[in-house]
Amino acid sequence: METPVKQGETLTHSAFLLAFDLRKERLANRSELGYLLRAAAMAELLLEGSLTDESGKARALAKPAGAGAGSLRAVVWEQISGSPPRTWRRWIRKDCAKAVRVVRDELAADRLIRVERHRVLFIPVERIVPRKAYLSRRLAERVGRAIRGGQPVGRMERDVRVLAALAVAADMKGVLGRGEARRYRNRIGQLSVPVEPIATALRKAVEATRQSGADGGG
Repeated sequence: METPVKQGETLTHSAFLLAFDLRKERLANRSELGYLLRAAAMAELLLEGSLTDESGKARALAKPAGAGAGSLRAVVWEQISGSPPRTWRRWIRKDCAKAVRVVRDELAADRLIRVERHRVLFIPVERIVPRKAYLSRRLAERVGRAIRGGQPVGRMERDVRVLAALAVAADMKGVLGRGEARRYRNRIGQLSVPVEPIATALRKAVEATRQSGADGGG
């Protein structure tokens, strides 16, 4: 049986660490990383019963226990609880840059990443480097096994299962090779079941953003 992603780790932290392209020592899919992080925070809230799906919209229930003030999980729940039910996709797209900053600062405080800031031609540039690359490598291996492996989905550790589903939905670089999404379609669908409305909304948000970018560049 799979062990947890990392003892005491959150899905948002794991999603951030998984997003590193270790060959280039930088974040991949950075323009959409905020979508993935907010989706991960909402997945945590949905799984613990602090959110529910109401006809394709997110609705807040009980306030999450143990969510530190200022954490992405707490921020997302406060936003949703203070609003009428809105679509998951709308919440995934909200304040994405802030989501990246919040999780970045938490990981930097835990000394899991290093944030390097400098200027190029007077323009501020930020580079984020993993301090413990083996954590990102281990996560990538577990996500890969979750998608391609033979272990029944129902026997998998839940966090790994959900992380794999969200990583695929976000089309994270390096998670799937060419043609693998089609090959493992049924498996991916099974992985997504616990957070299906969020995974679907995340996939559509990423697709819409990329399509918008393609249209703008045409």
